[in-house]
Amino acid sequence: MPQKRDYYEVLGVSRGAEGSECKRAYRKLAMKYHPDRNPNSKEAEEKFKEASEAYSVLSDPEKRQIYDQFGHDGLSARTGGFNTSDFPDIFGDIFGDIFGMRGGGRSGARRGDDLEYELEIDFEDAVFGCSKEIRIPRTESCERCEGSGCEPGTRRVMCGTCGGRGQVYTQQGFFTMSRTCSRCRGTGQMIQQPCTSCRGSGFQHVQRNRRIDIPPGVDTGNRIRIAGEGNAGSKGGPRGALYVLIRVRDHEIFRREEADLHCRVKINVAEAALGAKISVPTLEGEETHSVRPGTQSGSRLLLRGKGVPKLRGRRRGDLYAHVDVDIPKRLNRDQRELFERLDRALKADPQRPDGGFFGKLRDGLR
Repeated sequence: MPQKRDYYEVLGVSRGAEGSECKRAYRKLAMKYHPDRNPNSKEAEEKFKEASEAYSVLSDPEKRQIYDQFGHDGLSARTGGFNTSDFPDIFGDIFGDIFGMRGGGRSGARRGDDLEYELEIDFEDAVFGCSKEIRIPRTESCERCEGSGCEPGTRRVMCGTCGGRGQVYTQQGFFTMSRTCSRCRGTGQMIQQPCTSCRGSGFQHVQRNRRIDIPPGVDTGNRIRIAGEGNAGSKGGPRGALYVLIRVRDHEIFRREEADLHCRVKINVAEAALGAKISVPTLEGEETHSVRPGTQSGSRLLLRGKGVPKLRGRRRGDLYAHVDVDIPKRLNRDQRELFERLDRALKADPQRPDGGFFGKLRDGLR
């Protein structure tokens, strides 16, 4: 008896190939060597069977694991190897996809759906991180029937229409077509007595509390993925994931640009002209910062490391304080006299520049 070729070699894929890659490889070979395309070709028929056998093993996680560990001998000893009765399922899966005739089929475990939850947090919580408790509406396996959909004490029975396959096959010569069984809707089984709690669905809708850790530096539009917190899977499949979509409330003082913060600070004309020490707001509280003499409106003060922590790094951004020189709109008598004296002094100064802060101040008071 000739020795079997390696299944990976047959399909032309690597040992780390994913299921979708194996499926594409088999589809290509099956279309090439299908007997309907190669009538009276014994060689094509053998290659077609060889590819079908390889795909039947590599597309089944349990069989593939056994094959990877023990090879052909281990597979034959543990599972009986390739059975020709597996062929219709393989054929319907591949060619049903091509011709658009595949329904639900007798599928295995199915992963649950992902959920998305929108969470609005304060500006400071986004910067420094926080922990929030949220309430998630989701589906879980029914506690009464443990997800079977059957009333306790009963069980599913095989569908008599499709014989438990989930698909009904029509054969024309060597060519086989499949369609989803309309009676069992592709499950291959029937529920005689539905669970009175979930009405046969196997699921129940619940509300679950979950504490979410928000990392420092998140911003509006960021998503946090939490595995296993989505809807329940079917037929023992894993739960889906929960995606928490972050929305950050605006701050009354600070405006954010990526990891940098911006704010505005006001100083009076004397502080702008003479220089001063002023208080600048930060997220940790006010800090004293020096303003140089002759500071103009629109100047920026830089406070390094006072911005937002970067999500993928240890550094923080910077804080930019934008200076607004506050020119008074109304002056009392003493203030007017002082400004008039300043105006005369500036006019009398032969070294007085034409522009600059004092020129703008004089023009603004006229």
